[in-house]
Amino acid sequence: MRTELIFSTLAGIETELLAVLAADTQTAKGPDAKPAPALLTSDEAVKTAAAAVLAGGEFKAGANETLLLHAPAGLKAKRLLVVGLGKAAKATAHSVRSAAGTAVRFAKPRGIRAVVLALPESDVVNGAASARAAAEGALVGDYDPDTYRSDRKDLSVQSFTLAAPASADKKALEGAFAEGTIVGESQNFARELVNEPGNKLTPTVLGQRAAEMAQEVGLKWEVHSTEKLHELKMGAFWSVSQGSEEPPALIVLRYEPAGGAPKDSPVFGLVGKGITFDTGGISIKPADNMEKMKYDMAGGAAMLGAMRAIALLKPKVPVIGIVCAAENMPDGKAQKPGDVQTAMSGKTIEIINTDAEGRLVLADGLHYAKQLGATHLIDAATLTGACVVALGMVNAGSFSNDNETYKKFDGALEISGEKFWRLPLGDEYMEMIKSDIGDIKNTGGRWGGAITAAEFLHVFADETPWIHLDIAGVAWVEDSRPYIAKGPSGIAVRSILEWVRSY
Repeated sequence: MRTELIFSTLAGIETELLAVLAADTQTAKGPDAKPAPALLTSDEAVKTAAAAVLAGGEFKAGANETLLLHAPAGLKAKRLLVVGLGKAAKATAHSVRSAAGTAVRFAKPRGIRAVVLALPESDVVNGAASARAAAEGALVGDYDPDTYRSDRKDLSVQSFTLAAPASADKKALEGAFAEGTIVGESQNFARELVNEPGNKLTPTVLGQRAAEMAQEVGLKWEVHSTEKLHELKMGAFWSVSQGSEEPPALIVLRYEPAGGAPKDSPVFGLVGKGITFDTGGISIKPADNMEKMKYDMAGGAAMLGAMRAIALLKPKVPVIGIVCAAENMPDGKAQKPGDVQTAMSGKTIEIINTDAEGRLVLADGLHYAKQLGATHLIDAATLTGACVVALGMVNAGSFSNDNETYKKFDGALEISGEKFWRLPLGDEYMEMIKSDIGDIKNTGGRWGGAITAAEFLHVFADETPWIHLDIAGVAWVEDSRPYIAKGPSGIAVRSILEWVRSY
């Protein structure tokens, strides 16, 4: 999709579809209070074109609600689409992101290939933040997962234009819009990887895709396999891959700021779980929904998407990205419940359940990131069903061993708009994963499963400031929404990026 920012009056824009945002300005409460939709534009021609239908009461400006007008009087646009943001008092740049996605997804099945969105003019939504969010939302909204349909028709919106008033701060909007384009494309890059089936995206191919991206955006890269895992004594990582015909891939990407990092700069280690297909191993999963286990590398994809955005947005801190990619398969060579594995750190791990494999690859990934010089760690993984039970498919889980580090992440969420809920850590949970035969067990039982999994990783992060993101419930969109297609969400790319940039 081509993206463009223009400064123009709306009435004179020739386009297939002009989208304008509206909010419900009603402040009264009670049974007699009716919605009061108002367009967030100062363009009188647009207001006049939509006045009669807005006065009719049919359109209430609810979040992502749409109203289409054909051949609007006084406008050169062929169609006028009004998209709701919900209550004006609650509208934010995140509402604009969803509305932009809604406009693009509205256009796609109708054969509309060019969309112009009017930047909302309102005291409640910041212009620059809205410009960035609009670009992100449009790109994310345009993505569909039907990659392998033999009768696939390209319904993509070919161009998305954001129209700002001529009086707007040109420099601020141009910078924000360019950022949004990079972030939206990086989120889609992660989604494309997650969407690939396990027979197409093996660990080796994931390594190749990561290397291609790194070369494109100027990152240093290395991709290693079995020999390197043995050399580094990554026994936890190797134990997951040993049952598969497909070799593992240890993917390492490096970003260095131009001119070098400032003195005493932190070094960030981004570690992602890259299980390209997860059968559960010997502790095999039920057949129902196992096909979705191609998405078990969504944490690794999030790290690759974040590294892409970091390379292009160039923060002044060094970043190391590590993805531990493997297949978890049942085979004569596969590890068994009861086995004891030795991690790269020297810690011994009793395998209770071979389907608790993500924490094994991350254990070695976290330790390796520290060896490479990382002073701050963040990992992302579709790690536990327990986190989905706790938080549903609305919030992802987050954990941290350092309040100041997490405070930075909390601030990043205000920019990214992604929903994470912090869950606790504690010695009582650590007791639940102590092993009789080794140091720790790879599961702590049914209760508090997301927390004991986080405590397992805490062992390997140790005292290094660290954040763990359990994205199992939100990495896959189960049903299409007005602003995003069913399928991979690309969760955590924006939040990880903003966490790094906050330093």
